[in-house]
Amino acid sequence: MKDCVALLLLIYHFLLLHYPSSSLPLCTDLRAPLIRKTPLVFCPYNGSVCCDSSKDLQLQKQFHAMDISHPGCAALMKSILCATCDQFSAQLFKVESGPRAVPVLCNSPLLANSSLSNKAASGYCSTVWDACQNVSILKSPFAPSLQGGGGVPAVDSSSSKLNELWQSKSVFCDTFGGSDRYGSICFDGEPVSLQKTETELLPPKGMCLEKIGNGSYLNMVAHPDGSNRAFFSEKSGKIWLATIPDQQSSGGSLELDGSSPFLDLTDRVFSDSSFGMMGMAFHPNFANNGRFFASFNCDKVKTPGCSGRCACNTDVNCDPSKVGPFNAAQAPCRYHKVIAEFTANGSSSEPSSGHSASPLEVRRIFTLGLPFAFNHAGQILFGPADGYLYVMMGDGGRGGDPFNFSQNKQSLLGKILRLDIDNLPRADEIGGLNLWGNYSVPRDNPSSEEKDLQPEIWALGLRNPWRCSFDSQRPLYFICSDTGQDHYEEVDIITKGGNYGWSVYEGPFLYNPEQSSGGSAPANSVQPIFPVLGYNHSDINKKEGSAAISGGYFYRSSIDPCMFGSYLYADLYGSALWAAAEIPEESGNFTTTRIPFSCAPDSPIHCNSIAGTSLPDLGYVYSFGEDNRKDIFILASSGVYRVVRPSRCNYTCSKENVTAVILPSPPAPSGGNQLTNSQWVLFLSLSFLGIML
Repeated sequence: MKDCVALLLLIYHFLLLHYPSSSLPLCTDLRAPLIRKTPLVFCPYNGSVCCDSSKDLQLQKQFHAMDISHPGCAALMKSILCATCDQFSAQLFKVESGPRAVPVLCNSPLLANSSLSNKAASGYCSTVWDACQNVSILKSPFAPSLQGGGGVPAVDSSSSKLNELWQSKSVFCDTFGGSDRYGSICFDGEPVSLQKTETELLPPKGMCLEKIGNGSYLNMVAHPDGSNRAFFSEKSGKIWLATIPDQQSSGGSLELDGSSPFLDLTDRVFSDSSFGMMGMAFHPNFANNGRFFASFNCDKVKTPGCSGRCACNTDVNCDPSKVGPFNAAQAPCRYHKVIAEFTANGSSSEPSSGHSASPLEVRRIFTLGLPFAFNHAGQILFGPADGYLYVMMGDGGRGGDPFNFSQNKQSLLGKILRLDIDNLPRADEIGGLNLWGNYSVPRDNPSSEEKDLQPEIWALGLRNPWRCSFDSQRPLYFICSDTGQDHYEEVDIITKGGNYGWSVYEGPFLYNPEQSSGGSAPANSVQPIFPVLGYNHSDINKKEGSAAISGGYFYRSSIDPCMFGSYLYADLYGSALWAAAEIPEESGNFTTTRIPFSCAPDSPIHCNSIAGTSLPDLGYVYSFGEDNRKDIFILASSGVYRVVRPSRCNYTCSKENVTAVILPSPPAPSGGNQLTNSQWVLFLSLSFLGIML
């Protein structure tokens, strides 16, 4: 077994090197590109770009300071400097791996795909070396000191010539080169232009489900130990640790001890139609520290310790005496949003191994009084690329956001927050920043550049972000569904400082609120990032005369290969499911298809049907979940459903190998030869590639 694991790890590292993650149109500062109506003056970019006029002028001054005498080299250096303006510059500069002074230059012509230009096909990195190796470049971005120690520099690191900075072309291109393959992007001297895939992606014929649990849960989080266990939370305040059936078609159902929750907070969680335990997240280092976090609502009238500042206050031009959770007779901010830290009851050597957790709070991270009873979101997630805690905040709850919370940059409502829960500020810093709890603010939050923005804010202009996720293969893809008001439900890709328009816009449409006690933002003052996906309320069969989106995940399991790479989402009222494909890949442009769904005849638990139809009656679709195998789950009021092989529902998928052996789930941690989560990712990758071990 150990030899097999060692071999798999070698192949896994090969896959990481040769199948790198890719990014959507995104700038090096993690902001969305700007839409320019006119070209930049210095850099030859137009349309969607990552530079404004100020940055363009800065690059021009930087270029002139290089004082390059050779015209051919000068033209190449200008294009390299201007690559930071490319709408795909986050990928060109590999921001996930740390800052780079120059983009990855296209290299390895034997590996370059057919979409490359002639320059790239001959090796753009080689072209740069050949033209510039003997040319003086003052303040050269190719100086070894700017590359984090990569490569083998020449002896004279103070020189301004490439052949004196670097030993050879091969060393230079090993350091600065890369190939345009398997979704990776490199720079060939021109703006990046993604090519459509040779074979258009066809929408899946349908989604096959099996029911594995009867419980009704709002959240599911895979156990960070990589096993086949997951945490499920109820709105009432209980978290359960469950074992997921080992393999599909096995007839197994969700295993949990109904008499012994992992954590019970029902004594302090206020649970009502839109209140309760709204989210949970496990620290990235949970295996070693046992730390996890719960997001819930409390009632300050009934629960001691439920108190904090009201989100409706003079700082945001809101009069607390004029608002109440349900009606004017009730006190404003009676109900609060709380994020608290807890610890698993594991051993000192394995803190995360416990089957329960102490209900005593280790630390109160965040407390905020809610002005109204609805639209307060509540999900929390750790960013896989940065380790910070992301907090989803709704606009406060009244129709049309009458106090303009979402566009008010001093309000935390209608926002996504980004908090550092590992590095606590000093007491004087907490007072100075006017923070809402016990955390610090990441230095690269948008407020570092936009001083009128509250420091916690990562993105704004949202109504009620209901279920967000990070793509497990592309950690810069942060995708959220946002529930609409009257007409439109939307899906947004969230970027640093992004403004998603509400309540000036509802989806891509201008919104005209009936009243606005807090003032409204003029339409021309907002530069919204429009949704990548969405649907009109009139497009679906609605229950109870309404519609509300439930966000999901990019499907990364090997079980349904025709679904692979699609973003799955649903309507809350259970009548519609969608699969959205990105075409071209990595472009941020999606084509969505409403897909039929049914329940497998051999489902471990019988699926009830909607009266008069053969459709499974999901009830309300509260949320989606993803386990360590990357299988996708639907959390509905009628139970827990897992997406399974399409052939089990007689759906046709030409990519499905129905005779293939289904890989077992990761084993529960019981000592011995336990595989890590990374090794199981390898198993799934190999299965998807059709490699048989």
